Amino acid sequence: MPSETPHWRELISAELAAIEDRGTVAAIWKREPATWEPPSPGGTPARDATGWLDLPDRIHGLVDDLTGFADEVRDDGFTDVILLGMGGSSLGPLVLGRTFGMSPGYLRLHVLDSTLPSQIAVIEQQVDLHKTLVLVSSKSGTTIEPLKLADHFRDRMTEAGIKQPDSQFIAITDSGTPLEETARERGFKRVFNGPPDVGGRFSVLSPFGLVPAALIGIDLSELRKSAVAMAELCGPVNDIQSNPGAILGATLGGLASSGRDKVTIITSPALGSFGLWIEQLLAESTGKNGRGLIPVAGEPHYPPGSYGNDRNFVYLRLADDDNAMTDAHAEALESLDQPVTRLDLSDCYDMGAEFFRWEFAVAVASTSISVYPFDQPNVESGKAVTRELLSTPNTSGALTPSMADIDIDAVKNAKQGDYVAILGFMPESEEVDAAISKLRIAITNRTGVATTFGYGPRYLHSTGQLHKGGPGSVIGLALVAGNEEALAASRVVADGTQESARDLNNGFASLFVAQVLGDLEALRSTGRRNTLVVLKTPYAKAIRRIAESLS
Repeated sequence: MPSETPHWRELISAELAAIEDRGTVAAIWKREPATWEPPSPGGTPARDATGWLDLPDRIHGLVDDLTGFADEVRDDGFTDVILLGMGGSSLGPLVLGRTFGMSPGYLRLHVLDSTLPSQIAVIEQQVDLHKTLVLVSSKSGTTIEPLKLADHFRDRMTEAGIKQPDSQFIAITDSGTPLEETARERGFKRVFNGPPDVGGRFSVLSPFGLVPAALIGIDLSELRKSAVAMAELCGPVNDIQSNPGAILGATLGGLASSGRDKVTIITSPALGSFGLWIEQLLAESTGKNGRGLIPVAGEPHYPPGSYGNDRNFVYLRLADDDNAMTDAHAEALESLDQPVTRLDLSDCYDMGAEFFRWEFAVAVASTSISVYPFDQPNVESGKAVTRELLSTPNTSGALTPSMADIDIDAVKNAKQGDYVAILGFMPESEEVDAAISKLRIAITNRTGVATTFGYGPRYLHSTGQLHKGGPGSVIGLALVAGNEEALAASRVVADGTQESARDLNNGFASLFVAQVLGDLEALRSTGRRNTLVVLKTPYAKAIRRIAESLS
């Protein structure tokens, strides 16, 4: 029988008391640099990275402007918007789009955060470029993927006979960036500036998240209202025992101190994508200096007794959703005295509140585990190797499909406390998702450890920081599409023939392979255990074969 006061509850209570004794909540609201560890060399100082605290208030003036802009482009006959961005510029909009869908009469949102030629071609085939806006989103204005993709779609629009393609482009970037300069020189339809004191992963309640939200018909006033309410509850004048952000922060940080660092996200079905946003927030904010909160999202449900004592479950429950299975799972975990925190949402607009709650909680938890949450020092390491490889001839020929020698001993030898990060450099599809679920089940059944999964290059701007800078308990399993269909983005043209892959790739194949090899080299250089498997098509079948080899 579980004890009346479980040990994990005592840890949370003790951490919440310690947070109160340190005066953490008030210090965060005062943006005091001493609240956290010092930033990495070149990292943004705390006073310049905590503008997210008052974003819910600051965006009041944006609501009417963005709503009016959405009506304007609808009246102009646009039906689709392709968002080009990475990490914080894409994950918030991706989650909002998948959760809310498109309101009738508004634009369809297509988030493109991949450099796979075949993935790019899929997006092209889903839209009429004459009725499509291209939204280029980059805080720094120098992110290689969206800038290269923007050039690609500009070329495609020109080929399609659009005389002024730049008039169908929108930019979201900080003031004074190269992207803003280019956008104004070329005459983009609009340029929206993000707040300079808000980092990418904290920017969903800024233009980076709100512009695409408005275009698909989300009521920004309702989204903002829930965020304002949560910000008030997390304010410095409230008792810490009723501060939702501080309580979640104490739960994350307090349990991590006892080895429960695998923050396992359970969601109602309609909120299934929310873990993608939480992943980046936790991983990039806390995964450094050999420490970190490890987000486990999208994991299949296992029998409750299958989980180790390194888990910390958080259940985001949406009222009136089909919650029978998730409720039963959470209750079964609780019956075995696993820590389960339940966060209730009355409707999807409560996501505004959850965005703020989690941001505040991460700021609090970072004080508990002694990390600085507003930089990402290890993200650059993979980029540096990628740039070097791109300057080397014939990089795109570096991968050849082979399943002959699959060496996944590192995975088979995983021990309690480890986690396996499956790094999927392949086209995103429901078939691959299903196969990955089978692989995750096989790994956990064999070893008992948690697994994570991310599509590349998306994860490079998300969990990649954690894998390289966080705990050494990670085992990387890179599953990479071979140099055939994924790197050959042919498409049917007007006369029914297919254009060659070479004409379409525009260097994306080389960039994709360089990103794969750059990240693996960055992992290797930090002493991480990792394995590369180059997959033959069909990819889902190849993944299932690996899963079978573990059973």
